[in-house]
Amino acid sequence: MDTEIPRILMRRYAREQRANAVQAETIMWRALRDRRCEGAKFQRQVPLGKYIVDFVCFESRLIVEIDGPTHDSAVARATDASRDAWLDSQGFRILRLSNELVIASSELAVAKIREAIALPRDPPHPSSLTR
Repeated sequence: MDTEIPRILMRRYAREQRANAVQAETIMWRALRDRRCEGAKFQRQVPLGKYIVDFVCFESRLIVEIDGPTHDSAVARATDASRDAWLDSQGFRILRLSNELVIASSELAVAKIREAIALPRDPPHPSSLTR
């Protein structure tokens, strides 16, 4: 059974994650903030349901996740798949980029994000229409 985490705790945890960002997240935030990528407004470390996503653009319904080595295990991949399925059910597309890619070539990482933004969006998910 999934336990609901109080929203105030999720916001506090997201704030802590913003304050303690890893190098790849800091690099990516410099490229995405202030509408620097295709004019899209991104936010970082945003609580969505019981998850906190690295970066989200609500206008394009795009989530960008920066994954380090902790995402390589079978357990982590299964957890990510479950998380991605829930986010997808909420009408989001998920783009996963590795820490290594962002650090080695932030330009290539941004190009992948631009491509994802340019993709046509599916119609809004029915659950998002009731909000």
